[in-house]
Amino acid sequence: MRHVVVKPYQEEWQQQFQQEAQTLHDLFGSLVVDIHHIGSTAVPGLAAKPVIDLLPVVTNLEQVDAFNARMEALGYEPRGENGLPGRRYFQKGGDNRTHHVHVFEMGNPEIERHLVFRDYLRAHPEEALRYGEWKLQLARMYSTDISSYIEGKHDLVQQLENLATAWRAHKTESL
Repeated sequence: MRHVVVKPYQEEWQQQFQQEAQTLHDLFGSLVVDIHHIGSTAVPGLAAKPVIDLLPVVTNLEQVDAFNARMEALGYEPRGENGLPGRRYFQKGGDNRTHHVHVFEMGNPEIERHLVFRDYLRAHPEEALRYGEWKLQLARMYSTDISSYIEGKHDLVQQLENLATAWRAHKTESL
């Protein structure tokens, strides 16, 4: 059973990202264009489940499948698209997850969606605080029900994604 644990922001999350990003870069080599830190652990000050989300951008998504055995050797469970076409997803840590890896091919719009959401929360600490407080409340309400926790975040995440998209569009227009 997965327990829902949300913790105050930890400085070490950035270091954990850097270490794992280097490991993935070494593994995938020239297939990787960039590796981004996404999700709540990428936003200073934001309370989060202590799971590092990494988004490697690759030149060819189909070639990622050839790395499944090597990812397993690093402790990852390959999950294929895991419900999102155009992605390769890996998770590490079983019921006590430590890392999620979301691999996308260059040009996939999901890359921009994740980065805009992260950047919006970084630029708007009051929204990050609101989101973090909501997640803490949900974690208390659904400490043993990850599905209800995720469902409880849905409306606020949608609202924040809409604000982030409008923010990015406005930022782009003013350049």
